[in-house]
Amino acid sequence: MKLGIAMFPADFAIRPDELARAVEERGFESLFLPEHTHLPATERTRGEVGQLPDHFSHTHDLFVALSYAAAATTELRVATGICLVPQRDPIATAKAVATLDALSGGRVLFGVGAGWIPEELENHGTDPGQRWAVLAERVKAMREIWTNDVAEFHGRHVDFGPVWSWPKPRQTPHPPVLVGGSGANVARRVLDFGDEWMPHAGMPLDELSARISALRQAGRDAGRTDDVPVTVFGAEPDAAGLEALRDLGVHRAVLYAPPVGADGVKSFLDTVAPLVTKFQN
Repeated sequence: MKLGIAMFPADFAIRPDELARAVEERGFESLFLPEHTHLPATERTRGEVGQLPDHFSHTHDLFVALSYAAAATTELRVATGICLVPQRDPIATAKAVATLDALSGGRVLFGVGAGWIPEELENHGTDPGQRWAVLAERVKAMREIWTNDVAEFHGRHVDFGPVWSWPKPRQTPHPPVLVGGSGANVARRVLDFGDEWMPHAGMPLDELSARISALRQAGRDAGRTDDVPVTVFGAEPDAAGLEALRDLGVHRAVLYAPPVGADGVKSFLDTVAPLVTKFQN
């Protein structure tokens, strides 16, 4: 089982390049960075979602931060955890992902999600009620751009005629698409436009086991030759808990680091680094 680290790349925390070097030096496989483009400074959002931590509104741009992380390392996989695709233009995002993958030598993991703060979505012109449909079409459109010299896509939410767009990703056919979420329809979404499933930690183990089995059987029924990989995001840095995940067939577990200064983050990484030796293969 691979082990990764996630941290909100806040402007008051350790720099993403310094973070990436520290994560790679300790043997972790991957670094996941979440994103929020902004937080609406309104009573409506505060009423709907409550008070959110400062790092939500202080995050660096996702792809700029990941570029710094990739440039500072040689083997570490750099990952979006998650990219809020319904808040991004699909043509521009396809180029950002492909460029990062090409320049990093094929080290990108593309975690995607639909977002959950209604007013944030609306500020990007997306109806919150349509966010999953928008996510699906935008990812499918990006896959067309990544895999075709002349790409086009015609859907309800994304519609463009033939385009040329390079670079293409280094990975073939493109970076793995990790679909975030734990809702009732997530298995269908993974098989529709994703490559892997990335649920958040906290689901009871028996439920997680049953859902992994059902997803993998559905994948085989749909013609997939390999089991659908599963990444558990936000796992606790606990050996017994990680062993249970590994026994369920989880492919990767991602541990949250606190969004603090360099000394605090490196102290956390030193504490959890022994888990790499125990679990990573």
